[in-house]
Amino acid sequence: MKSYKGYVPSIWYEEEDQAFHGLVEGARDMIHFTGASVETLTKAFHDSVDDYLRWAQEDGFEPEKPYSGKLAFRTTPEHHRLISQAASREKQSINQWIDETLAKAAEETLRDGMTKVNIR
Repeated sequence: MKSYKGYVPSIWYEEEDQAFHGLVEGARDMIHFTGASVETLTKAFHDSVDDYLRWAQEDGFEPEKPYSGKLAFRTTPEHHRLISQAASREKQSINQWIDETLAKAAEETLRDGMTKVNIR
């Protein structure tokens, strides 16, 4: 399913109720939708996004914006050289290498955060 107004759906099928379900990816607020067919699911997705945007406007809060996939990144010349060398060794562009490396680090951080208990 295509994105709608910049919002990207994540979809799965539930055997129990024999329906497709979806959530908007990357949204802090839960935006859930469901449908028995691709057509009804698509309509429910569009309606849910529209409802969310309308709710944000009516309640006066800024709706969570979808991620663009673009990051501004600055580093030192020394780190730039190291990153370039590492990317070259992996036969990747700097962009590919940074994307994969940061995604792995983020997954590890989030996974470790779920297992750690902060005691004060």
